[in-house]
Amino acid sequence: MSNPTPNGAQSLIRTLVDSGVEVCFANPGTSEMHFVAALDDVPGMRAILGLFEGVATGAADGYARIAGKPACTLLHLGPGLGNGLANLHNARRAHTPMVNIVGDHATYHKRYDAPLESDIDAVAGTVSSWVHRSMTPDAVPTDGARAVAEAMRAPGGVATLILPADVCWLDSTPPAEPITPQPAAIVPDEVIAAAARALHSDGDSVLFLGGRTLDERGQRAAVRIAQATGAKLFAEVFPRVQRRGAGLPVVERLTYLVRVRPDADRRRHLDGARRRALARLVLRLPGQAQLAGARGVCGVHAGDRHRRPDRRARGPGRRPRRTAGRAARRGEPS
Repeated sequence: MSNPTPNGAQSLIRTLVDSGVEVCFANPGTSEMHFVAALDDVPGMRAILGLFEGVATGAADGYARIAGKPACTLLHLGPGLGNGLANLHNARRAHTPMVNIVGDHATYHKRYDAPLESDIDAVAGTVSSWVHRSMTPDAVPTDGARAVAEAMRAPGGVATLILPADVCWLDSTPPAEPITPQPAAIVPDEVIAAAARALHSDGDSVLFLGGRTLDERGQRAAVRIAQATGAKLFAEVFPRVQRRGAGLPVVERLTYLVRVRPDADRRRHLDGARRRALARLVLRLPGQAQLAGARGVCGVHAGDRHRRPDRRARGPGRRPRRTAGRAARRGEPS
């Protein structure tokens, strides 16, 4: 007996499983019921219900960071996505591989502006490295495979796939083949050579670690470099994952919120670095913000593909610019 034709939701879940996604953290609503039913029909996908969207997105973030492979979320329309936004923000900052599935109204129902109608694409874009909307059932499997590949594309990110209800319940094509993720860029030899020269130039160099360099292999390699060059080791304040345990080096995190720290504490961290060390070297890997005040920084990184616009800090004593709306509320000229 031949297998019945899968609907869009069934074909999507089979594609996700074949691509290595095994867990779905869900807080669904009526628009996602066909996806929920498909979770029972397709073996290999474990569904975990979160009673709040922030729980589902936070659990998916934590799972993916530790497992090193994408988790899947299932959220209800724009408001459900908004409820989980804080932990999706954390996932974006950590370059966590995550496939974020958001249900939407049926394509033919969008024009009626239902009570939960919203601009899902715009909301998702604030926390996603890739956003896509499937418009036909036959496109769903391929879009699902692409979502996994985008989530795993170095250095990792949140891939959001928006699924109108009708593309999930209508008959679809068979599951799509997994797509090989784009690997990390290879650091040019001349950049590595420049970093090596900077490290050996004097004893005031700093090796700044973050992203995947804080696993066991990365930390041990950093210690060997520091021992050979005399460089100091610092880690980013909020690492994606930092391996700890007996036998592993203790890598101090860079001071956070230095304005509330005593000057002596700030100098202990950065004095030599701000005058010489950071001017010599910062090893910058995915997930790190540039260190303010550093000059002549040598960066070794694989590229940040979700860079935010540069909002430069205003100088001391400058008042924030009034917007026209604020001025109108105060009865002032804009």
